[in-house]
Amino acid sequence: MSLPTLVALPPSLLPFVSRAEESFLAAAGSLPDADAARCRAWLEGHREAFARVCAASDFVSEQVSRDSPMLLQLGEQGWLERPLQTGEMRTALAGLIAACDGEEALALTLRRFRNRQQVRIIWRDLTRQADLAETCRDLSDLADACVDLAYHWLYSRHCEQFGVPTGRRSGAAQHMVILGMGKLGAHELNLSSDIDLIFGYPEGGETVGAKRSLDNQEFFVRLGQRLIKALDAITVDGFVFRVDMRLRPYGSSGPLVYSFNALEQYYQDQGRDWERYAMIKARVIGGDQQAGKELLQMLRPFVYRRYLDFSAIEALRSMKQLIQQEVRRKGMAANIKLGAGGIREVEFIAQAFQLIHGGRDLSLQQRPLLGVLATLEGQGYLPPAAVAELREGYEFLRYTEHALQAIADRQTQMLPESEVDCARVAFMLGFDGWPAFHERLLHWRGRIDWHFRQVIADPDEDENVEGETLAGGEWLPLWEQDWDEEFACRQLAEAGFRDGQGACQRLAALRNASQVRTMQRLGRERLDAFIPRLLAQIVEQDDPDLVLERVLPLIEAVARRSAYLVLLSENPGALQRLLELCAASPWIAEQIARFPLLLDELLNAGRLYSPPQAPELAAELRERLMRIPEDDLEQQMEALRHFKLAHRLRVAASEITGTLPLMKVSDYLTWLAEAILQEVFTLAWRHSVARHGQPQRSDGSLCDPAFVIVGYGKVGGIELGHGSDLDLVFIHDGDPAGETNGAKPIDTAQFFTRLGQRIIHLLTTQTTSGQLYEVDMRLRPSGAAGLLVSSLGAFERYQGQEAWTWEHQALVRARVLVGCPRLAADFERVRASVLGRERDLQVLRREVSEMRAKMRDNLGTRATLAGTAAHAFEAAVEFNLKQDAGGIVDIEFMVQYAALAWSHQHPELLRYTDNIRILDGLEQAGLMTGDEVRLLQDAYKAYRTAAHRQSLQKQPGVVSGDQFHDERRAVMRIWRELGLS
Repeated sequence: MSLPTLVALPPSLLPFVSRAEESFLAAAGSLPDADAARCRAWLEGHREAFARVCAASDFVSEQVSRDSPMLLQLGEQGWLERPLQTGEMRTALAGLIAACDGEEALALTLRRFRNRQQVRIIWRDLTRQADLAETCRDLSDLADACVDLAYHWLYSRHCEQFGVPTGRRSGAAQHMVILGMGKLGAHELNLSSDIDLIFGYPEGGETVGAKRSLDNQEFFVRLGQRLIKALDAITVDGFVFRVDMRLRPYGSSGPLVYSFNALEQYYQDQGRDWERYAMIKARVIGGDQQAGKELLQMLRPFVYRRYLDFSAIEALRSMKQLIQQEVRRKGMAANIKLGAGGIREVEFIAQAFQLIHGGRDLSLQQRPLLGVLATLEGQGYLPPAAVAELREGYEFLRYTEHALQAIADRQTQMLPESEVDCARVAFMLGFDGWPAFHERLLHWRGRIDWHFRQVIADPDEDENVEGETLAGGEWLPLWEQDWDEEFACRQLAEAGFRDGQGACQRLAALRNASQVRTMQRLGRERLDAFIPRLLAQIVEQDDPDLVLERVLPLIEAVARRSAYLVLLSENPGALQRLLELCAASPWIAEQIARFPLLLDELLNAGRLYSPPQAPELAAELRERLMRIPEDDLEQQMEALRHFKLAHRLRVAASEITGTLPLMKVSDYLTWLAEAILQEVFTLAWRHSVARHGQPQRSDGSLCDPAFVIVGYGKVGGIELGHGSDLDLVFIHDGDPAGETNGAKPIDTAQFFTRLGQRIIHLLTTQTTSGQLYEVDMRLRPSGAAGLLVSSLGAFERYQGQEAWTWEHQALVRARVLVGCPRLAADFERVRASVLGRERDLQVLRREVSEMRAKMRDNLGTRATLAGTAAHAFEAAVEFNLKQDAGGIVDIEFMVQYAALAWSHQHPELLRYTDNIRILDGLEQAGLMTGDEVRLLQDAYKAYRTAAHRQSLQKQPGVVSGDQFHDERRAVMRIWRELGLS
């Protein structure tokens, strides 16, 4: 939302202006004549702003009447007219505190500085020179500076009195870590907020350097008490900040300060859901910043679970219900923070997504609410229209909150009752009167509450009214009561199951499964609530028997991780998409059962069915890995695997629903492999260089990295399928006689061999999320007997002098996937040289034909080895889409034969590595007719589409022999016309 507009001062507030001017001038009159004259002159030049602020804020009026030079100094320093620079507020306070000679002076300095800054902030807010972000930032910076500078001032004097706290294990001096929670932690403090703090210290021990040593905890407890008193105690000058320590472990009944070990143990063993919610915004605001970072890192697993944590929404819902009960009990419906459609509901929406998804989506691990909302929009968790309404509504409420608190510097979120304060609030928000303001307020609270209900509210909340049953309630007796098989079979059959007996047996098997019988009470309650919902949606499917058969293994697999059941209960749309995909593909059903974390992908239909393009895909993966510490290999490997699983599911879902055609499916799966290979190579290179340093080229320059990963076969031809492995070859261009330049140098060949081994390790290691890819390295020079990594020179010599024709055929589909651009260009030169030399066509035709015959003999369907036999086209005889005569491999061999036969005359045939575009090149060169090319391309696409379909159905790549007659005959005809046999 834009800044509230400036409106004319209403007549009812003019008396407040007059009193403020009189008080200000009266106070100025007690000053020396020159100062009094400056005050009067300053007021004359700023009368309109003075009137606006003092009409609205009794607090400012009181402060300027008590201390008129303060307003003059703020004005003359320009602090009322400009935003502060980073660190400017802290620097100003540090200079004042340095002059303090005792705790009374410290308290006085802090309070006067705080009052002066409050006047400045309110002034800029009400004159609309500062937006919401600046106001909240300044208030948070003020709290940071007061807390940290007061702490350090007190710490040095505390050490003089009791000695320096020293770690028993490390022997190092200890400092306290002060965590700011809530709005302070997120840099979102309001005008009259208290501050929620938690105190910690790194390790136990005792003080050193005093007559009587103190235990570290006792030292810091006493120091914490002095710090709270310096900030919280009310004196004639007011207070600095009200300090609330109730968010610490055990609340008010627990110690004031905890060691890091004690904090970690508490949150690990006893931390509750509301404490996770609170810890999202925790930030180190004072004390030892470095130790504080270590503490937050230590507590991160408590806040953000690595698995999908949809159970968090239940905790948030319970918290909201408790708040609503308190609101009703205390008559607080007019509270714009806690009431329906209030600030807290926007916070709950944002933090629900953070708690649920933040363990895996690191972009959600941030504190500021508006930043979280932007991420929810950017990552597709919420639609832009919803985020826009939440943002505008939230900002309106926060401006309203500041207006309420600016009146008297009171911590309140209650709408005023007096007519005067109502007029003030409406004026501050830019409305001509209370009715117009209140109408807009009700609008935003209504919209926020609506969005809140979409995210947080119980899906059954509005259904169980006027005698209506809960979703799936008709299935409750079947599942929850004593198992009556006859009744269950009859109900299932009447609902649309063809085999009611079979469905009944499957459900009984789930009830009796060990995972279900040993569930904890909460998990069993979730399962009992979910199964009726599941059955209610299954019977809406075209083939409920098939869907039940495919989805129950998933339910059994996640029974002990019941947060997934909550996800599906809370999101009927996600459950619907799950059932549709399971109905369409047993492969997808199996994938989700093996890796339930994929359920997260079902939450957003737009994202599920709209895979990104190659640049966005690579950028997304790179961004994910950048948020993981470089030394956390386990998390990096899991992130890579989850990324592959998620995007492979998205492409399969898109293919099934028809939003992604075959060629785009292969493109996408190939882009996915390339993005993963790039990051795997980066991780392996970084690790290898860190251990051994960089190798050198023959010219003495460092390898940067002088290494490429070459893709052959399907990945080289941009034709990956859902279960394809990767045919790879590694090539380097380092100095064979050189060595690395690190602390532990090794020779170049050994370095690149270890690099290759690490790449393979990262790709093939089995983790809880499976492996990334099967890797086949047999196409490297000399196959399994050859070196894992070849130099470019050795590769060129082998291809030119030793390689078989079938290896040159494979080279037609080879291309650099990732690595050094310079070496990639050199590889392309070698490839073009090898493939582009003139060949004896008779010899070439014989060798290609012999290799094809050998493959067909070993891999083809026995009944069709004759190729043209009439019975090969009968329904009872299977047709192997890839290996049988007239199939995929025949087309691939013709393309490879053509490239080897004619590229010395037509080098453009070597530009591409995929069959479709090579065929286009053959037509453009006049080597094949357009009809022949179209026949081969159409047959190739048809075969691959069928193969993909079979793969998603978990079927082998064979179909009945009565299919693809025209395509097969056309392929075999063109094969013969090329002189192949």
